[in-house]
Amino acid sequence: MADFMGSKAYCCFKCQNLVAFHDDIVSKDFQASSGRAFLFSHAMNISLGPKEDRQLITGLHTVADVYCSDCGEELGWKYIKAYEESQKYKEGKCVLEKFKIVVRGSQTNLENYYDD
Repeated sequence: MADFMGSKAYCCFKCQNLVAFHDDIVSKDFQASSGRAFLFSHAMNISLGPKEDRQLITGLHTVADVYCSDCGEELGWKYIKAYEESQKYKEGKCVLEKFKIVVRGSQTNLENYYDD
């Protein structure tokens, strides 16, 4: 099944645990250290690592790494706090790396799935 209640579902590439829905994508223009990433307004079946301050491309943020709740694979990070006013929209949202998530039912990652 490629979707759930009409929305494309994304899973951990390692164990196929459901972690997000397409309708929750805020932006496809994020950059992780290993390549492109998506900003999601909501993610599920994840666990968070400890909070820490990180200097990212867009400034200082308090973030927590995001892990798959089933297999423990690191999938990205969650913005806990943004210190710059223009970055406040990221608070509470999760960044998931494209190569760490797959479309539900697919065995291939998203690295070349979306070109837009």
